[in-house]
Amino acid sequence: MTLDWMAWTPPTAWFFCGIAALLAAMTLWQFVSPSVPRRGVLPLVTTRGDRLFIGLLGAAYIHLAWIGLASGSLWYGFAIAVAWMIAVMRFG
Repeated sequence: MTLDWMAWTPPTAWFFCGIAALLAAMTLWQFVSPSVPRRGVLPLVTTRGDRLFIGLLGAAYIHLAWIGLASGSLWYGFAIAVAWMIAVMRFG
């Protein structure tokens, strides 16, 4: 399969496929077990979908900050973003 029409690199395509798979899994999870809005450490009442959105948005900002401010490998920023996602999904 060629991705030339959008000038995507394979890692970019895998990233968006991963996001699509995550959204599909969350949709299935919501269908099987509807979420109940709850208040965690975030200062608002959220559902699983809300926490997913907040986590993805935060992970994007973590990556941007890492690229702009740090000189280390992006894998370290990725590890921080994964930890952020886990924390938001679990305790948010």
